Amino acid sequence: MKDKVIIITGAGSGIGQATAILAGSQGAKVIVSDVNQEGGEATVNEIIKNGGTASFIYCDVANKEDIKAIFAQTLSLHKKLDCLVNNAGIHGEVNLTHEYSDEMYEKVVAINQTGVFYCMKEGLRILHEQGNGGSIVNVSSLAGISGARNLSAYTASKHAVVGLTKAAAQEYGRFNIRINVICPAIIETPMADDLTMGDPASVEIIKQLIPMQRFGQPKEVAKSIVWLCSDDSSYINGQELRVDGGMKA
Repeated sequence: MKDKVIIITGAGSGIGQATAILAGSQGAKVIVSDVNQEGGEATVNEIIKNGGTASFIYCDVANKEDIKAIFAQTLSLHKKLDCLVNNAGIHGEVNLTHEYSDEMYEKVVAINQTGVFYCMKEGLRILHEQGNGGSIVNVSSLAGISGARNLSAYTASKHAVVGLTKAAAQEYGRFNIRINVICPAIIETPMADDLTMGDPASVEIIKQLIPMQRFGQPKEVAKSIVWLCSDDSSYINGQELRVDGGMKA
């Protein structure tokens, strides 16, 4: 990862933050992006404290102008792009499909699905023009390969991320641009806390569904993401990598 320029969305907490810190520790030049400026700047400070290179750029992935701006600023700073991690996402409301609000459905799709599409589009354009290959890693979920009850918008959007990944992988592999997708189970992040609502009984029930009988840690997902960005995974393309403790084995 040394000297690779990497953009990571949703890097102000959780999986995105862990990925940014790990990439920075391996010598990457990290663009930390989030709507959470405080969290994003904390990520940058951690990377710099450990001797790495990082910058924070605000980006709401539901806003096409923000997306264009983050890529333009990255090129202005570093003159190139090597890797993109589309991690920003929300789970939306927990509700039966017929009771799910239209407004929240549209918001979830705008961030989780459409935002990934526009980030991929801009990133792929730059990587294609550079002509040196590159790697894109999209963050989906186990809900992207199976159903998740009471999370219809989240499930639909995460399925779309897997589909976008596979279509693009077939299109851009000949240019040595690899696109893969990570599908984590429940990881100990602020989003997971929201979903379980801090209920110990619910947490234990879910853990019993996982062969390893624990939730994953953000660092465990980050290692897989950084590996997919690195040259060590040079022949891995179009894959959905489940980081789930065997939940879908």
